[in-house]
Amino acid sequence: MDATLRTDTELLTKKDLGRNAKNLSYFDLIVFASTTGELDMDADQKRDMMSFIHDDGKGFVGIHAALDTNYNWPEYGEMIGGWFDQHPWSTFNAPIISEAPDFPAVRHFPKEFVKYDEIYQPKAWSRDKVNVLLSLDASRLDYSNNPRVHRTDHDFAVAWSKMYGKGRVFYSTLGHTEEAWQDPDIRTMYFEAIKWALWMTEGNTASHPKPAAGANP
Repeated sequence: MDATLRTDTELLTKKDLGRNAKNLSYFDLIVFASTTGELDMDADQKRDMMSFIHDDGKGFVGIHAALDTNYNWPEYGEMIGGWFDQHPWSTFNAPIISEAPDFPAVRHFPKEFVKYDEIYQPKAWSRDKVNVLLSLDASRLDYSNNPRVHRTDHDFAVAWSKMYGKGRVFYSTLGHTEEAWQDPDIRTMYFEAIKWALWMTEGNTASHPKPAAGANP
């Protein structure tokens, strides 16, 4: 796989950029790595990016603050699955459960594990619109005197997969800390997520209910 790394949005277009420059027609996948804030994209670029995923069946992988991005672009929130709404416990030893042990990006994780990272709380997000792969173990979280906890259902997804039209979408909140990128588990997760989003492997996107407390997923 070849990758082009950019800190701007110039190539997120289907327009001919001239000078033999690449545009979306050259690529099969977009990865947003902690793209906090509103990205500098015009209406044509936004339409082209959504068409790239939804209509062309290409892939999208969002890393951490990709959820803290483009709040004024409704289609983006629909595509990725929601938006950032605080990180109630900041960076902490997060108790995580695997809800989809057969999915290629998370099958290397045990059923229960702990990662030191910053876990986002999503808003405009619904479990029935995504396939939750990893989530916080709600029974092991401290809710006392924490005004940043907004989800009354205590459903805090850590990673999910979904379809957006014909395209495959993967998102995970893991990857905030420097330590995360030295963690072979995290690196494997994103590598396998990219392969899945490129249609190189198979994995479910159907939604499922939140596991009952103490139940094995």
